[in-house]
Amino acid sequence: MKQHQPLIQFITNTVVQQFSANVALALGASPAMVDHDLDAADFARVASGLVVNFGTPSQRQYDAAAAAVPVAAAAGKPWVLDPVGMGIPYRTGQITRTAAAGPSVVRGNASEIAALAGQGSGGRGVESTDEVDAVIDAAIVLALRTGGVVAISGAKDVVVRVEGEEARLTSITGGHPSMPLVIGTGCALGGAVAAYAAAALAGGEEPGPATLARSAAGAHAHFAAAGALAGRVDARPGSFAVAFLDALWELSDADAARIVSLVDLAEETRPVTGEARAAAAAGGEVRA
Repeated sequence: MKQHQPLIQFITNTVVQQFSANVALALGASPAMVDHDLDAADFARVASGLVVNFGTPSQRQYDAAAAAVPVAAAAGKPWVLDPVGMGIPYRTGQITRTAAAGPSVVRGNASEIAALAGQGSGGRGVESTDEVDAVIDAAIVLALRTGGVVAISGAKDVVVRVEGEEARLTSITGGHPSMPLVIGTGCALGGAVAAYAAAALAGGEEPGPATLARSAAGAHAHFAAAGALAGRVDARPGSFAVAFLDALWELSDADAARIVSLVDLAEETRPVTGEARAAAAAGGEVRA
């Protein structure tokens, strides 16, 4: 990551912009909060990757995403959609239209993933009311529909990609209970996924779902490991936030074995059913 320093464009919510930028810097990426509709497309041409997050949306952010996404997609650059607040009616329509452009990775909590797949109504505002394991089938449908990777975040994270007749799942368990008490840990993770994917491509890895899934799993493992380390320093939310950034930085120089030693990883495959393919093809209305 630090070798390639991928330039990541954030069209993200105002509550988490500073924290997301600090997280990206701690990972070794270069963040740019370019979310004006008149700048977004031009910047997407030079950025290494893009994050779209409508957590506190304005019309200009919606327009910025509509301008930037086609540019990033046409150039083969990884772009991550974080469907924050799925189920809120107007925003749901905007997120659904953005998802139709085929994000490289969709990263969200369980309720957001289920709602975007057309199999749920969303959570409580921006908070999930579903368990990760309960929405894996919905994530498979969403991966089929977008042609990309789906990452479900929660107490356990699951990264889903479809390969032929199988869905390949990577589960990452770790982190610390203080992570949900720091605003931005979830939203900043979208930037981490984009940065990991952009660095992988810059390093010569083949584009496609396999690389995207490894990148998403790597970002989630990095976050979980950093959370575990930060919790050993101080579990109080304010101090934890600082310790978390320090741990991200420390682990960005570590080898993969150290990160893996701090989390639990598991691999699983599931058959892709005819019902899943039919649901993906049908699309479906989101129940707001």
